[in-house]
Amino acid sequence: MERAPSHGTRRAVFSARDLACGHCGRVEMHPRFLDRLEVVREAMGRDLPVLAGYRCPEHDAAVGGSGAHTTGRAVDIRICGTDALRLVATALRHGFTGIGVGQSGPSGGRAIHLDDLCGGRFPRPRIWNHKET
Repeated sequence: MERAPSHGTRRAVFSARDLACGHCGRVEMHPRFLDRLEVVREAMGRDLPVLAGYRCPEHDAAVGGSGAHTTGRAVDIRICGTDALRLVATALRHGFTGIGVGQSGPSGGRAIHLDDLCGGRFPRPRIWNHKET
């Protein structure tokens, strides 16, 4: 399986396929973001299945996204229940500043959005109700 490149000291464990834009196939994830995400994965002691990684601007607009995924500094992780709560706490401890919580509906569609963006329209850190797009 092809892995997303890692420019830090951590090994790449997230597949390029999982992080790729569903529209154009590009993978433009920020290396420091991927390193931070790997730290969280290690702290959680489990895989973090990616529902959405990078999105090109066209794809992000088509799914009604906010633009966070176009920066390469955002992912949506499929996770639910107590693991979702642990992920939120762990992500905040490790510097993630945007947490979108989508925990309604069937368990297979529940997700947590993570990003490490700064500034923008809303103060950071920020948490909100997130619907997978």
